[in-house]
Amino acid sequence: MAISIDTRFTFRLPQSTDILLQFEAAAIPEQEILSSSTDLTPAEHCAWVPAQDDIGERIWVRADGEFEVSYRAEVELKRLLPDLAALRRLAPHHMPGEAVQYLFDSRYCAADRFQTFVSEEFAGTDGGERIVAICDWLSRKFAYSPGASGPQTTALDSFIERRGICRDYAHVLIALARASTIPARYVACYAPGVDPPDFHAVAEVFLDDPDTEGGGTWQLIDATGMADPAQTVKIGVGRDAADVSFLTSFGQNEFGDKHVLVTTT
Repeated sequence: MAISIDTRFTFRLPQSTDILLQFEAAAIPEQEILSSSTDLTPAEHCAWVPAQDDIGERIWVRADGEFEVSYRAEVELKRLLPDLAALRRLAPHHMPGEAVQYLFDSRYCAADRFQTFVSEEFAGTDGGERIVAICDWLSRKFAYSPGASGPQTTALDSFIERRGICRDYAHVLIALARASTIPARYVACYAPGVDPPDFHAVAEVFLDDPDTEGGGTWQLIDATGMADPAQTVKIGVGRDAADVSFLTSFGQNEFGDKHVLVTTT
């Protein structure tokens, strides 16, 4: 299946400022970039650097004044999607180094605060079955509410408010998974069907790989239910939203407008 992406956003820098961008689809085995084009306003400095876990790239930009980003791509997805509920949790001492960091608390996901809750609310479940139960709980208890949260909203804030946007759903799922001793990370992505159309956020959990003895596999999970993992294009991953924002400014900036269109072809 091929996914078409058309993205544009603008911002203004009142003085020479460093900006870190991450908006391009990642070139990884599960998704092939059939074509892509990136157009940036000329800048003092522009350099592509590897992103977290070598999934995708970030772009360092130093510029001032009006800046525009335009990106188009066609991506073919080749993702394997086993039955999530049937996947076992790996014992911590069997987890590879790449997954261990995603067991720990991070800026927006204080997993240790949820350990008592998950042991009581989801008693009798484990592994993929636990993740399915968490998603079912979120669908019953949370309301998708644009404008209900902001850049500083944490998983604990969202848990208390019981509402938020894709970023908040992902943070709560990540926190509850980590509290269940299941590595979980934040995934910035593109997906058709997101309403309103925008950059999207989902979670990814690390569970037993049924096809590799003793191995593990990352599986995409969208707690909002808007994105189908089979049609989701990864941009990058991180511990939470702080690691994989499409725009991180190391100085003052004024965001302009944004256009994101994702369709199947």
